[in-house]
This record gives sequence, C-alpha cells and structure tokens, in this order.
Amino acid sequence: MWIRLRCGLEPGTCAALVLVLVAGVALAAYHFWSGRPQPVHPPEARGSAPSPAAEAAVPDTAGEPGASAAADVVVDVVGKVREPGVHRLPAGSRVEDALRAAGGVRPGAEADGLNRARPLVDGEQIVVGEPPPAASVAPPAPTPSPPAGGGSPAAGPSAVVSLNSATLEQLDALPGIGPVLAQHIIDFRDQNGGFTDIEQLRDVNGIGDSRFADLRPHVQP
Repeated sequence: MWIRLRCGLEPGTCAALVLVLVAGVALAAYHFWSGRPQPVHPPEARGSAPSPAAEAAVPDTAGEPGASAAADVVVDVVGKVREPGVHRLPAGSRVEDALRAAGGVRPGAEADGLNRARPLVDGEQIVVGEPPPAASVAPPAPTPSPPAGGGSPAAGPSAVVSLNSATLEQLDALPGIGPVLAQHIIDFRDQNGGFTDIEQLRDVNGIGDSRFADLRPHVQP
C-alpha cells in the first residue's frame, strides 16, 4: 500500500515487483550457499586383487620334480678319504668341493695328481691317493717266452710297456698302478686316440708327479 501510494503503482504491478524481489533474494541465497568450498574426503584404500593375467605370468616351479635334480651333480669319491662313497653336490662344484663332502683327504695320502679347481662332471669317479698295487699280493712270475702265434707277453718288473698296446693286466703290473688306474689309462687312451708322449700320463686322473717318476722307466708311447 505504501509503495502504491508512494509511487502511484497499480496493485498488479506491485505484486509483480514483490515477486521479482523475492526471486532475486532466493537466487542470491542459492549462489551464496553453492559457492562455499566443500570438504574433500580421500578415497578409501582397498587392496586390489591380482588380475588373472598377472597370476598367469608367474611361473609355478614348485610342482616340477626335476628342477632341483637337474641342478645337482653326483660323483663317486673313492680312495684315501674319510667318507668315501657317492655324494650329491650343486652344479658348478669343483673337485675341492667333492673332497670336502667326502670328509677331506686322509693324513699322509697323496693327492698331487688331482686338479682341485676342475669342475665336476655328473657321474664321474674321483680316485684319491694310491690304490694298493696288485703286484704286492704275490711275487711277480717270471716273464714267459713269446707264444708261437706271436701274442704279447705279460709285462715283468723290468719290461717296458707300450701305453698304446698294453692290456689291463700289463698296466696293472706296473709299479704303483692298480686296476683302477690301469682302467683310467685305457680310458684316456681311447678318448684321445692314443699316447704320443709319456708326458701325457700326467693328464690321467690319479697320476701325480711322484707316481709319474716311478712309471717313466717302464713305459713308452
């Protein structure tokens, strides 16, 4: 009424003006409240399950029975050691590791012929020390005369034996050579196409410097 009397407005015009004012106040209040900063809550940390692709990328070696067996070598250590026998060692082990697994070399045993830094081969035999010579069991028999058919006589104590044609018995009769070392000499001869020099005996497993010095006068290529 006061606005109408003051401004000379019609009742309809006054009502419209009031509605406009109310709407403006409401709009201003909305913008005021919507413009206030809202608190930001951090997302909850939840453990993510591994995807099937990630699980498939991890190899499962627990169920492979041959995985550990392929990583070992098995060797037979015989001779003058404290615990001779078959021993299983990790791949890449050396002769020194095999001797340690066998309890070590007995005091006084000769092991100069062993290359302790040599890598082990699966299934090999390592002979430590000098095996008992077969000639010590009985006195040597006299050298028989050659047979009519032309065979090779057995080697006597003073006979010179050919490394390339000697039999196991002839090598066994040499000083300091038993059946084990005699077989090693034959194996070395077969694998390398024979001997060209007696110095090659040093490469035979189990023959050291002192044993080679004893054999030198009795052998030839």
